[in-house]
Amino acid sequence: MNPRTLTVIAISLFLAACQSTKVSQEEMDAVNYGPQPVRWQEEIKGYLSLRLKDPTNAVVEYKNEPKQLYQKQIGLDPQVHGWAVCVWIRDRTKAGQWQDPYPMVVFIRNEKIVFVNNSPDSYGPSGPLYAREQCKTLGAPFKETK
Repeated sequence: MNPRTLTVIAISLFLAACQSTKVSQEEMDAVNYGPQPVRWQEEIKGYLSLRLKDPTNAVVEYKNEPKQLYQKQIGLDPQVHGWAVCVWIRDRTKAGQWQDPYPMVVFIRNEKIVFVNNSPDSYGPSGPLYAREQCKTLGAPFKETK
C-alpha cells in the first residue's frame, strides 16, 4: 500500500476509536427490532455448527434471553439492531487443544441471524471488544478464566 492510503486508514481508525458507542433512546426507538425470536437457540446452534472446530463437544453457554440491542455505526463497523444474545464459547484449536472461552454476541431479527460480533470465523480487533461490551450491557459480563 502506498503511504497515502495508509494515512487515510490510520486516520479513519483513529476517528472511529474516538467515537462513542453510547446509544441514545431516540436511536433505539427509530428502528424495528421485529418480534421477539422463539427459535433463537436453534438458529445459533445451526450457525455455530458450521463454524466451530468441534461443534459436537464445544461448550456453548447462552448467557441471556434475547434482548433488544442497537449497535451504532462506528467507522467501518455497521449499524446493527435486533434481539441480541450473549454466548460464551469454548472450542478446540486446530491442534485439538481446548482454547480459553470467549464471548460472542448474536443479533437476530425475524428468526434469522443478521449479525455476529466475535464469531468463531471472524478476525479483527472490533468484534471481541464489541462482544465484551455488549455482553455486559445484556447482563452477562465476560470474565477471563486466567
